[in-house]
Amino acid sequence: MSIGRRGFARLAAGVVAAPFAAPLADALAPGAARAAGPEPQLNDDGLYEQPFFLHSFLDLGEDLAMAAENGKRFAVMWELKGCPYCRETHFVNFADPAIRDFVAGNFEILQLNLIGAREVVDFDGEALEERALARRWGIRFTPTIMFFPEHPEAAAGRPGDQAEVARMPGYFKPPHFLAMFRFVREKAYERGDFRSYLKSTAG
Repeated sequence: MSIGRRGFARLAAGVVAAPFAAPLADALAPGAARAAGPEPQLNDDGLYEQPFFLHSFLDLGEDLAMAAENGKRFAVMWELKGCPYCRETHFVNFADPAIRDFVAGNFEILQLNLIGAREVVDFDGEALEERALARRWGIRFTPTIMFFPEHPEAAAGRPGDQAEVARMPGYFKPPHFLAMFRFVREKAYERGDFRSYLKSTAG
């Protein structure tokens, strides 16, 4: 069961985002506690990049197959230069060792640029620039993380927005951020939606 665009349709109106979002000023305030770890680096597109992010030939079917061979799940993270919540994801969420270690140990993450020009091959074989692929998949804001099926054959021949099993649309606070990755790793989307999962794991 996907929690993609339909499940979070109200996000743009601010109905869903509020419970998950943390005040940016508080999270990035001088002196805020941050766990030690590798610092993200700016790449040529001006995006912060984690050391464990996937570098590939941008053939998504091959990337998913490789992740499956390594016993990991595959996700695509959409970002944009200058996006404050993208920066917060890197310097707050991924700075938490529990989050960083779980994500790096269980996921292959491919970073894509919302306005980028690199050619990406979708799961159905269509080759598009990043910005065209973002439009095709309905990416409207950053960061957005899309999660894909465990097995490559479940995505083969389908565009990514039809193949995804879950979507994280916008910034989530660290506890919800980690919970989403656990939701996917545990295949809890097969049993219900993310909100139900949060309720079942609360406390």
